[in-house]
Amino acid sequence: MRRRSISAATTLAVVLSSAVLAASSAGVAVADSATVLPVESVGDIVVDGAHQRVYVSDPSGGKIVVTDYAGTVKATLTGLSGVTGLALSADSGQVYAAVKNANRIIAVETGTYSETSSYPLGVAPGDLEVVDGRIWFGYGSDFGSLDVSGAEPAVHLSQRGDGDFSGTALLGADPAVPGVLVAGNGGRVAVYDLSADGATLRAKGDMDGSVKQLDLTPDGKQVLTSWGSPGFGYGIGAYSATDLAEQPGYAIDAYPNAVRVAPDGSVAGGSFSWYDPDVHVIRPGATTPVREYDFPNTGNSSGADTLVDGALAWAPDSSRVFAVSVNTADVFTLRALTDPTKELPALKVTAPVKAERAKKLTVTGRLTSATPLPAGTVLKVTRADLESPGGKVLAPVKTKADGSFAFTDVPPAGGKVTYRVFFAGDAGHAATVGSDVVAVSRKATALSVTNNGKLYAYGKDVTFTAHLGATYRNRTVAIYVDPAGSDKPKKLVKNAKVNSQGNLSVVVDMTRDTAVTAVFAGDSRSAGKTAKSTAGAYAKVSTTVSRHYKTGRIGSTTYSYFRKNTDPLFTTTMNYYAGRQQRLQVQVYYQGSWYDSGSQYFPVGASGKSAVTLEAPGEAGIRARIRSSYIDGSSGDNVNATTHGAWKYIVFTN
Repeated sequence: MRRRSISAATTLAVVLSSAVLAASSAGVAVADSATVLPVESVGDIVVDGAHQRVYVSDPSGGKIVVTDYAGTVKATLTGLSGVTGLALSADSGQVYAAVKNANRIIAVETGTYSETSSYPLGVAPGDLEVVDGRIWFGYGSDFGSLDVSGAEPAVHLSQRGDGDFSGTALLGADPAVPGVLVAGNGGRVAVYDLSADGATLRAKGDMDGSVKQLDLTPDGKQVLTSWGSPGFGYGIGAYSATDLAEQPGYAIDAYPNAVRVAPDGSVAGGSFSWYDPDVHVIRPGATTPVREYDFPNTGNSSGADTLVDGALAWAPDSSRVFAVSVNTADVFTLRALTDPTKELPALKVTAPVKAERAKKLTVTGRLTSATPLPAGTVLKVTRADLESPGGKVLAPVKTKADGSFAFTDVPPAGGKVTYRVFFAGDAGHAATVGSDVVAVSRKATALSVTNNGKLYAYGKDVTFTAHLGATYRNRTVAIYVDPAGSDKPKKLVKNAKVNSQGNLSVVVDMTRDTAVTAVFAGDSRSAGKTAKSTAGAYAKVSTTVSRHYKTGRIGSTTYSYFRKNTDPLFTTTMNYYAGRQQRLQVQVYYQGSWYDSGSQYFPVGASGKSAVTLEAPGEAGIRARIRSSYIDGSSGDNVNATTHGAWKYIVFTN
């Protein structure tokens, strides 16, 4: 039926997620959709066909979310703690909701989505069904009714009689079958005849204890249960509505957890299946599914998304089945499954892996279905490429007797070219689409950037020029600058057309080694291209000497003079980088030559300063020189090119 409530176990923590819908048979249904719902749980789902709206209750969130058929939220009713069962009035004017934690049923006007009435019950309602204008509700292991047709609402409790079911009462009914209600749980089920005096037990019997949902067929002849024994494994259970004698059911995958019957008698069964189809649709009179829907995996486990217990609902015109799935992140998704009673053909399209632009290529394919389609079936063909990203309609193609087809095309544009073939569907087959992609050649593009491998003084403004060779239409180049070091990310600095000579330039302040990358995205006949130039920047290094008593020249070299017991102080200034060290090197003059006396690395502070004291020798006549350097890779980083400062000369005297 179209207005069915869901058992209290509807939000299993172990179920997986939902996002995009995929059909289990080959081929892709054209109009299926999936939209994430802003809910914390799902208690029930009901479809208002008159307004094309879907109502979903959220017990944990205390709200009802109203969407259109595409899943777009149109309204949200809040402040409804524990809201579970939903039912639609016969005229589609009201949606009734069981607000369990408030012991009441509310009425929501479907035209305005506003709460119009609230009816206290004195008990906590769960499942809801509307039969002959009265609202029947399950509570505990019993059920009752609410009659709002009179001057005052009338509540009648304890209607179970000697039906001996236990656990939370599940209800089932169908608007085409007046005066009949199905109730049960805990492995027991009963059929009741309804009248103005209440519910009279017609028959009672056994069913599986794992049943999550009940339903009544539109002809009033069968009771269906979400879990039954069809004689060959898992399936939908079927029982005579007259005496509840077991009848052949419908085989589906493990583990059955939902059942809905459309107005035309089509059956939708649901199953909690990580690795198998989740929704199974059986046509009237058939015993095996004509369609099966397998949810994708959008969670973080190996199993795919699963159906929430009982979360199935038919559109009144049988054009759609709505389902709600959940993933491991507790994300709930409303899925609209279109043309569920039609076979979904498999439409395979095969195109060459590669092809030359402006040269003829051939695309082949095959359209197959369980019920064969006639030869001459017309298929629509489109080609999407860089010049027609939205797709260009090509000449239609017809199938042969075996469903095969072929067509030729001359792709005018290079790059990724997608050929899509569409089957519009017919009375017994759903619309479907197949596609394949061809990598069509494009002319190679010349692109370069100047200054690769060059070294520049610290802080020099350097012009980098990208040169783009001949292309078809696109003359735009993007230039990115990426200074060395993790603290300065790659940045787009210019995205513009090259000039008449094919050049585009940027100026870079060379304070660090820098990579300049030019990117040409390509066009329909010219291949994309990336070119990179990496240039180095010397560090800024200078050293001052202090504590000397004078300066003077020895030969042509200027020396700082120190008393033999005075410790010279050398202060190095260097552009700062986190963790950077400067290398201080000392050499001593002896018999006309300079000899290394050692070197050591010293930290450079955040101010860019590094002060080092050299111990005095205690004797006169010694000449020495020192030099501060940045050594790429050894000074704690590699953001600059190796840079040596100037030698500083000192002499010790008495």
